[in-house]
Amino acid sequence: MEATSNGQGQHHMKIVKGDCGYILEDIPHLSDYIPDLPTYHNPLQDNPAYAAVKKHFIDTDDTVTQKILVHKDSQRGVHFRRAGPRQRVYFHSGEVHACIVTCGGLCPGLNTVIREIVCGLYHMYGVNRVIGIDGGYKGFYAKNTLTLDPKVVNDIHKRGGTILGTSRGGHDTMKIVDSIQDRGINQVYIIGGDGTQRGAALIYEEIRRRGLKVAVAGIPKTIDNDIPVIDRSFGFDTAVEEAQRAINAAHVEAESMENGVGLVKLMGRNCGFIAMYATLANRDVDCCLIPESPFYLEGKGGLFEYMEKTLKENGHIVIVIAEGAGQELLTESLDGTDASGNKLLKDVGLWMSHKIKEYFAQKRKMPINLKYIDPTYMIRAIPANASDNVYCTLLAQGAVHGAMAGFTGFISGLVNGAHTYIPFPRITENQNNVVITDRMWARLLSSTNQPSFLWARDMAKAKKEGCPLPTQSPPSPKAENCNNNSV
Repeated sequence: MEATSNGQGQHHMKIVKGDCGYILEDIPHLSDYIPDLPTYHNPLQDNPAYAAVKKHFIDTDDTVTQKILVHKDSQRGVHFRRAGPRQRVYFHSGEVHACIVTCGGLCPGLNTVIREIVCGLYHMYGVNRVIGIDGGYKGFYAKNTLTLDPKVVNDIHKRGGTILGTSRGGHDTMKIVDSIQDRGINQVYIIGGDGTQRGAALIYEEIRRRGLKVAVAGIPKTIDNDIPVIDRSFGFDTAVEEAQRAINAAHVEAESMENGVGLVKLMGRNCGFIAMYATLANRDVDCCLIPESPFYLEGKGGLFEYMEKTLKENGHIVIVIAEGAGQELLTESLDGTDASGNKLLKDVGLWMSHKIKEYFAQKRKMPINLKYIDPTYMIRAIPANASDNVYCTLLAQGAVHGAMAGFTGFISGLVNGAHTYIPFPRITENQNNVVITDRMWARLLSSTNQPSFLWARDMAKAKKEGCPLPTQSPPSPKAENCNNNSV
């Protein structure tokens, strides 16, 4: 096999090429820049809990394929290093001084990840020095720390939020690494979304530049499920499940009144996964609007025409809209970004409720009863459900195994059902989005019977990469190329 690096001074991602198109996008290791590091016997081998396990350790050449569906003549493609314990570790239990930080918005499962990192270090590796950084990245240099042990974190998974506190922004690479160095920290566990992990990559690069024996491990967190490569992010299942309560309430309200309209706004700044899966799970939704699928309100094939038709047929309608959907339709847009670098959004749900009331009152002279429900912060603040709790446990333990084995500059994630180590650049280079030309969106359209809001010609063009989709109204009949699709 041939190993190369595309680091170029930053984002040190090792590329290993093998036969039949095999590519391993490997992760950095402390030994890459600190020669002759001593290794130690992995204490897991003597752990009574693992006594009955037939195979304690992951083979060094175990990898996980990124793309599971292939043709018979396909090349082997991109792989990632499989997560799990290694036979030799690069930290002695007594020397480890670990820290954990949570950044960005709240998400179900944060406390579970904290708990399992602490318990994994203590119970699997005999580590007894773990601290929590209070208040996100700025807590490294502006706030006190919290001593963590199994007793402190024993029942935190039953609570929402994060016991460490969180914040957006506050990232100062030099100050953070200075604090890590001054405190003698040698394992850093960073829980956060794509912006947080970009910050984690900068921390890793500065640590590497200084030649420090410090492992940096990320656990990707985004309730929207917009981090690429991984199967899903923790908290997503819980969010979809909790969203059912809001949709059910909207359905009851709408069904109980003449021409009842239930409008529910769900999270989804740039992608509509929560809205899509909550709609598919519920089956009472008549229309789902997401950022990836532009729609228009008036005219043939528009939302209002569909609403009027549904109200006449069923007497009520339930609409789910993601927070980032339809932003291009709002007459006033917000400039700037928040502290995490996210574009500021207008409240599309509130705007939509006003537009619906205005249309049916003034243009159709049709009385409606609209109820608008926004459960965003209720969903974010709840504890993780059973499925997410198990998932958080495996992500946290995977990060601990990787850091103890000397790996650094990686995130712990699930790829094709297998736990893997993914280099930082792969999960920060783009975002995961709903593909509206894929079968999952077709299943939703079939379930709701809503229009696609795309004309036939535009649907064909949408399948070609790089073609924009219509935004507010149907394209003009003279539009013959991709550049004239939207008006």
